[in-house]
Amino acid sequence: MAGEPQDDCLFCKIVAGGIPATIVRETATTVAFRDINPQAPTHVLVIPKAHHKDAAALATDAPELAADVLRETQAVADDEKLESYRIVFNTGSGAGQTVWHAHAHVLGGRGLQWPPG
Repeated sequence: MAGEPQDDCLFCKIVAGGIPATIVRETATTVAFRDINPQAPTHVLVIPKAHHKDAAALATDAPELAADVLRETQAVADDEKLESYRIVFNTGSGAGQTVWHAHAHVLGGRGLQWPPG
């Protein structure tokens, strides 16, 4: 069920404290932590504490929570002193999503070309 913790979800386990992560911010509804495989000098993931499988499900099922995640991406960028940054939501395996819990990547600290790759 949307919003309920999933036993097999890596990010639900991080939210519950069962798997360690380098947490940089936490609110009542979100957690932000450093990516273990950073793709830029700053690479922080911002996740909702409630489980939603991807950004599309999050936006449909809990738009207010999607707004919380986006607000926290700005707070992370401010904390990290990023003047420019990219927010990425990968949705679906073809787009590179590997953890099926909605999450925003906050990337910065270097020039970011478009298109990425």
